[in-house]
Amino acid sequence: MSKNTVETSTKTSENKLWGGRFAEDTDAFVEAFTASIMFDKRLANQDIQGSEAHAEMLHKVGVLNAQELADIQQGLAAIRKDAAEGKVEWSIALEDVHMNIEARLTDRIGIAGKKLHTGRSRNDQIATDIRLWLREQVDFIAGEITRLQQGLVELAEREAHTILPGFTHLQVAQPITFGHHMMAWYEMLERDYERLLDCRKRINVMPLGSAALAGTSYPIDREFTSQLLSFDRPSRNSLDGVSDRDFAIEFTSVASVIMMHLSRFSEELVLWTSAQFDFINLPDRFCTGSSIMPQKKNPDVPELVRGKTGRVYGSLISLMTLMKSQPLAYNKDNQEDKEPLFDTVDTLIGSLRSFADMMPYVETKPESMRRAAMQGFATATDLADYLVVKGMPFRDAHEVVGKAVAFGVETKQDLSEMTLEELKQFSDVITEDVFDVLTLEGSVAARNHIGGTAPEQVLLQVAVAKASLAAR
Repeated sequence: MSKNTVETSTKTSENKLWGGRFAEDTDAFVEAFTASIMFDKRLANQDIQGSEAHAEMLHKVGVLNAQELADIQQGLAAIRKDAAEGKVEWSIALEDVHMNIEARLTDRIGIAGKKLHTGRSRNDQIATDIRLWLREQVDFIAGEITRLQQGLVELAEREAHTILPGFTHLQVAQPITFGHHMMAWYEMLERDYERLLDCRKRINVMPLGSAALAGTSYPIDREFTSQLLSFDRPSRNSLDGVSDRDFAIEFTSVASVIMMHLSRFSEELVLWTSAQFDFINLPDRFCTGSSIMPQKKNPDVPELVRGKTGRVYGSLISLMTLMKSQPLAYNKDNQEDKEPLFDTVDTLIGSLRSFADMMPYVETKPESMRRAAMQGFATATDLADYLVVKGMPFRDAHEVVGKAVAFGVETKQDLSEMTLEELKQFSDVITEDVFDVLTLEGSVAARNHIGGTAPEQVLLQVAVAKASLAAR
């Protein structure tokens, strides 16, 4: 059978690993309804990893002898190999990944397999498994953010002098450089990267050893287990250790912010690829066509990422709602934490990967962007600043430029297209040097300070970003 196969035959309660207390079989529907193996089998490798460390610790404190430890290690290694090759038949009757693996281990090695659960509970086991799994995913996600940032930096460097209109209210505001715009996206992702690493600190705490909720009477060594599993430390309170899902909520919150940023990127890419903007071209391999309109080239990747943002937000709300009324300690409700968490990780990784693959190959259309920048009086603020430098109060300058813009609307010409005589009718302080600031190139070059859009500043920020990325 494949690794997705789940064995559904009913087992009597006496065959359950917890069945000693019960006098009748579990109802067949309830058995299927309460089982989590269909999705938590995804944690098999982490469950085995935690069990290996737990077994080493039990041997260290004298609960397991050397032979029992060796048998457990060999048995777990074989199960890991079987799971990787799709040879494990996951059983609903055994409920979850923990009991499936323990039962399989006991079948292989006998009584030593039953000793493995000494000093732990499924409550601290699943809490540990999720943290191990999520820690791996966070590290991978951080790598995908870095890869996307590298693509943006390359694009920013390549297009440091390319001019496009900057917008406020989706109206032409001031000219900026395309490289500057790409570095704005870079900065968003930089904050995402920092939030992700900060979140990782709270993921990397080990609940194992909290047992069901109160700890255990066995002389366990939690510091030793924590070191084996590369956690920063063991959890400090057993009640909190088994019931805490803050780390999952925090991660999903971080993921929601990342997806919000990707959705903003997506919206701009969708606009920019439209015929009305025509600022960029996306590679064909990231687009699709229409079944009825042969001319269509649809920006499906950014559109889909924009849409997938909602499901990550939904997962965050699901986890918040899941936890909002739970008393301490562990409750069956927490079985519902994994599916939204898994879906968030899958969605985020897919979205980041698609952007990281796509962005280095975006082609700009400088002529289209320049035409757009010329249409909305993008250098009006530059004219106002020019008048201020000449000694005019800013509010008076603002009014003068407003009148000049009104004249431009009436005569259908940009400020830079007016003659000196036409401009001088609005203020006598305007002289020939005004055209140095009314050009698009002059406008962006004038903003040559930290954070400004000048090409020189863009290239400086690119250099800083490259050094930062190389140091990761």
